[in-house]
Amino acid sequence: MAKRIYRSRTDSHLGGVCGGIAEFLDVDSTIVRLIFVLATLLGFSGLLAYLIAWIIIPAAPGY
Repeated sequence: MAKRIYRSRTDSHLGGVCGGIAEFLDVDSTIVRLIFVLATLLGFSGLLAYLIAWIIIPAAPGY
């Protein structure tokens, strides 16, 4: 069965995008958040990518 990416409901500060990506890649969510912040500071593409991911990635099922 293929692994799917979802926005995290438990590891979220804003939309759960970084937590979901971290769960999918099996890394710490702080690393993913730092990558988004660095991408934003180095050229604004991080914020745009986050907003697009927030719209495209579905929320985790359950609850």
